Amino acid sequence: MANLKEIRYRITSIGTTMQITSAMKMVSAAKLKRAQDAIVQMRPYAEKLTSILGNISASLDSSEGVYSRENGKAKVLIIPITSNRGLCGAFNSSVIKATTRLIQASYSESQVTVMSIGKKANEFFKKTDFAIRGTFLPRETEKLFDDMSFENISEAAAKVMKAFEHKDFDQIILVYNQFKNAAVQNLTVEQFLPILPPEVDESSKTKSDYIFEPNKEEIVKGLIPLSLKTQFYKAMLDSVASEHGARMTAMHKATDNASDLRSDLTLQYNKARQAAITNEILEIVGGAEALKS
Repeated sequence: MANLKEIRYRITSIGTTMQITSAMKMVSAAKLKRAQDAIVQMRPYAEKLTSILGNISASLDSSEGVYSRENGKAKVLIIPITSNRGLCGAFNSSVIKATTRLIQASYSESQVTVMSIGKKANEFFKKTDFAIRGTFLPRETEKLFDDMSFENISEAAAKVMKAFEHKDFDQIILVYNQFKNAAVQNLTVEQFLPILPPEVDESSKTKSDYIFEPNKEEIVKGLIPLSLKTQFYKAMLDSVASEHGARMTAMHKATDNASDLRSDLTLQYNKARQAAITNEILEIVGGAEALKS
């Protein structure tokens, strides 16, 4: 009977776990809908603005294009974007592993600094030699998720851009999960600065020629910083939508696994209970036969 009590306790415990995972799945599904709408509406605008930004930067000389200068990769800033919470499968670990591989493979001879966005990446990289030390880069970046407005993200992006402008870094890389759908998130390694030149179509070999109005200087001072902040904001929205999609999928799988485990334990409990009842019947019959004899 002790075995039956243990199995019954496990069945109850798994049922409670199923209620929690099912509730977390529904919460993530509701949050995913809002995050998905935000990134779907934002992505075409951000991609077109980035394309225009590349074309404009390619037409600037070194004195005008401070965000398009190429100085090698002696000092590199890597920005991994994770979440503040877990229970979302491999969402956080994939970004951390990709950042570690990137440092070891591509920037092993560079001076690398990691500006973690999200509590999970911060907890990992603050124990390494790549943590932020002695710079004016934004700290406590996990608070960015408390209010995901363009103004708050722009302040963090402006500090990163200023560090590049002051030549504190030669290259800035974003590592994040790009949202595709609720079940699929594409791990993306994207160069934030310097601005990459546009890809030239070899078949047409056409080059965009822009007419600047009111003048080139005002466009460069206004449009390029806005485009970079928009690109940074898009990466944050992508990561948030991917997080909710990954958590919804993980909780759905956890609920299904718990349901299968509860079914197996229920079958095991019924078999053990039937065996216990059969043993009791045999003991009663044996006792009755003993009394007769």
